[in-house]
Amino acid sequence: MEGEPLAALFTPALVVDVDKVKRNAQRMIERCEKLGVQLRPHMKTHKTLECADILTGGSRRCIVVSTLAEARFYADHGFDDILYAYCLPFDKVECCAALSEQLDLFQVLLDHPDALEQLKKRPLRDGRLWHVWLKLDCNNGRAGVLHSAPEALRLAQGIAETAGVELTGVYTHCGNTYNCRGVDQIHTVAQQTTSFTLQFMERLKAVGITCKSSIGSTPSCSHPVKDMALLSEVHPGNYVFYDVQQSLIGSCSLEDVAVRVLTRVIGHSPHRNQLLIDCGWSGISLDGGGKLPTGYAVIEGHPNLKLLSMTQEHGRVESISGPLDYSKYPLGSMLALIPYHSCATAMMHPVYHVHSEGRLLGKWTPTRGW
Repeated sequence: MEGEPLAALFTPALVVDVDKVKRNAQRMIERCEKLGVQLRPHMKTHKTLECADILTGGSRRCIVVSTLAEARFYADHGFDDILYAYCLPFDKVECCAALSEQLDLFQVLLDHPDALEQLKKRPLRDGRLWHVWLKLDCNNGRAGVLHSAPEALRLAQGIAETAGVELTGVYTHCGNTYNCRGVDQIHTVAQQTTSFTLQFMERLKAVGITCKSSIGSTPSCSHPVKDMALLSEVHPGNYVFYDVQQSLIGSCSLEDVAVRVLTRVIGHSPHRNQLLIDCGWSGISLDGGGKLPTGYAVIEGHPNLKLLSMTQEHGRVESISGPLDYSKYPLGSMLALIPYHSCATAMMHPVYHVHSEGRLLGKWTPTRGW
């Protein structure tokens, strides 16, 4: 299908504008170069080799993954310096050990002393070290040991003092930037997260421990504060695609969003003033809860249309105001949905159709599973 228009695709279909992907990637690279910090891009949004090559500039080094399936996928295709940034699952310790013994640098994350005990029970062969990042919670409220808690310092010391284990760094996710609206609010959260992280690094230094520091979220890395230059790394992920949510936060403009879900009109319901489309919640995420003025997505080029509700394979579209002009939406006509959350939406598609200026270039196949 190379060279054909997007209209040649079966729907629903996830399409990726490769020019926007490259532009988003290059902007992040330039931001990090200006800050003087290492960019460690997260693979969780796209999970493809092609996109990973774009994000790493072809180096195939220095990436973050959120699943062991991703880690194996990238390791099997020549990537190295991989950080598995998910608090160590005890059922996967042996697989993590195998990757640690296979790669030059495979790194794990933990936030509890029991996880450290698991590593002690499985020493690596040939004198290799477990490379461990401590997950710190800087008021995001998800995983991580609280930055201000005494046990955070105790755990860092425990890691640093354990034979066969190296404290490689301190890792923080500032996911609370997702509650922001506008650059000023993003800056406030990014500054707080950065400050808490740097304060913790000073406490480590005071007890003789030095290691790397890393924070990350797409909002904070799209609009970094100056103090982020004092960190070692940053680890954003969604920025490669962006989405409606990020445009509302202030991370990007809607024009920066690189993905769409194409769908076709399959029914007219004049008695409800609705259209029926062939994309339901198995083709685009329910994230956002339909609370956008346009419902569950933005329907590109049609500001008066709202994706009102979805079942598994159907979507109901209505007019925001006034009666629908069905002559504008004949059966078989195509609509482009801009997803509220691109990470969740991408997970629903076994293949991404890549295009440039509306002409198909090929397919990217993501890895799946955990």
